[in-house]
Amino acid sequence: MLQGKTVVLGITGSIAAYKMANVASMLAKQHCDVQVIMTKNATQFITPLTFETLCNTRCMVDTFDRNFQYNVEHVALAKRANLVMIAPASANIIAKMAHGIADDMLSTTVLACRCKKLVAPAMNTNMFENPITQDNLNTLRHYGFGIIEPAVGMLACKDVGAGKLPKEELLYNHILQEILYEKDLAGKKVLITAGPTCEPVDPVRIYTNRSSGKMGYSLAKECSLRGADVTLVTGKTALESWPFVKVVPIETAQQMFEEVTSRAPEMDIIIKAAAVADYRPKTVADEKIKKSDGEFVLEFERTQDILKYLGEHKPDGQFLCGFSMETENMLENSRSKLSKKNADMIVANNLKVQGAGFAGDTNVITIITKDSVKELELMSKDQVAHHIVDEIVSRI
Repeated sequence: MLQGKTVVLGITGSIAAYKMANVASMLAKQHCDVQVIMTKNATQFITPLTFETLCNTRCMVDTFDRNFQYNVEHVALAKRANLVMIAPASANIIAKMAHGIADDMLSTTVLACRCKKLVAPAMNTNMFENPITQDNLNTLRHYGFGIIEPAVGMLACKDVGAGKLPKEELLYNHILQEILYEKDLAGKKVLITAGPTCEPVDPVRIYTNRSSGKMGYSLAKECSLRGADVTLVTGKTALESWPFVKVVPIETAQQMFEEVTSRAPEMDIIIKAAAVADYRPKTVADEKIKKSDGEFVLEFERTQDILKYLGEHKPDGQFLCGFSMETENMLENSRSKLSKKNADMIVANNLKVQGAGFAGDTNVITIITKDSVKELELMSKDQVAHHIVDEIVSRI
């Protein structure tokens, strides 16, 4: 996934340095060229041999005896790096980077790099909150560094507050966000709906559907990785959203309608992937269930047709994509939906096909536009999302 990419991990003196072994391992498993630079203090917490074993590359330290080509190596590495992440970043390295001090291998390499640089501070809360450190972080922001905010919790010194290095998975995701894909959606605002809607029947029961939200969440992640500003309006799911996506939680179809339509005019792309309930129980709770001949009867009314409303109010230049879940006449019904809803694209899947539809991690889809029909084979929903966004990008 990261083949051909070079990531420089800069590790400084902090007990949290051990976490970076996992980050290096995750990158190496994706065939990334991982280059590790450690400060002398960092080697007191974890050995260079650990990273050399994980990454199969020489770990550089800020002493001449481990790298006799010190004077040129920092320049050569800086030229081929796609990203630099300094984590954990001590108050000392933050101060040096903010003021252009280059007195060791790490600070020298950072100063020579023109690629994106991410800094993840890790230190005592008082040190982190010190106005000097905060000024230095603001200086780095001014110069284009990305600052990953520290987690809050109990620190090694037993103080509780901000200063913990974030979890390894989040650091890894920051790297993917920066370098995994070309930013062909940079500057675009994307709205995606996902998951089910839940219509209350009474204080205990709800009317809903089997949607897991996986397809919509995969689409949100894909668009974010490609540089878009993504808003995800989602019903309740068991999924964890991509950390760089703005999430708007809803429960009912009416709530989704209001959240989507209020945001729609400013969006460049809208993808309606949510499985919105077509009906909801009528009136107030006490009147929803009526007794008739000893049986309970539940009365329903139609919910708002979100896709239709979006199509009728679509501004010039906006791309609208809907989903179609069919059990028969998939192509015919989906083409009809494309026309009736004034959509630019319909992603259709036949719920009778094994591996397609709700809950699972795979899908089988057909992408339908006014001038083309593309059938895709069974693949993961992340792969499906990639193909869908590719098709959208080619048409905007």
